[in-house]
Amino acid sequence: MNNNIYQIAIKKEYAAAIIEDLKLMDAIDILEQPIPAWHQEESIRRLASYQANPSIGIEEDTFFNRLK
Repeated sequence: MNNNIYQIAIKKEYAAAIIEDLKLMDAIDILEQPIPAWHQEESIRRLASYQANPSIGIEEDTFFNRLK
């Protein structure tokens, strides 16, 4: 069996219901972990920086190309 851990964002209500069903069937465990304060602060700082100067943003394709 695979013990991979994934972090997901649920975008549709029906998906949340499916995940809840999987939890009830003991097919998955939902691990709730708080977001560290430093991570929250850095996200707020970066968002404020971007909002003050949107030209610092990059296109999605550029972002993914840089990841490669």
